[in-house]
Amino acid sequence: MSEEAIRLELDDSGVSVDLPQPSGPQDQVQGVPYRPVEFRDDDLPAALERSAQWLREAQNWLGEPIDVIAVHLDYDDREGSPYYDLKLLCNEEDLAGAPIAMRKLESGAVG
Repeated sequence: MSEEAIRLELDDSGVSVDLPQPSGPQDQVQGVPYRPVEFRDDDLPAALERSAQWLREAQNWLGEPIDVIAVHLDYDDREGSPYYDLKLLCNEEDLAGAPIAMRKLESGAVG
């Protein structure tokens, strides 16, 4: 059995350097094993819209649907914090771009 290495360009948190970043100033891709992608806002519809926009962009980049394991909604009632905290719990291999690398490998485009 031959083993071929798949080379991914990842940032310090382990996600692809080409992954679209969430657009809100307090939105982020967090650095934990199941990779919550966080959208924080005082306006829940706005956070939901940004999460849907990011999901469309990320799926377009990936070339297939992102495996979203769960959607988590919480709130933060601390002074000065956005009230809603919406997280999409995503497969970290998708966020790292592994399906893209696999397609390149299968097509012989990896060098």
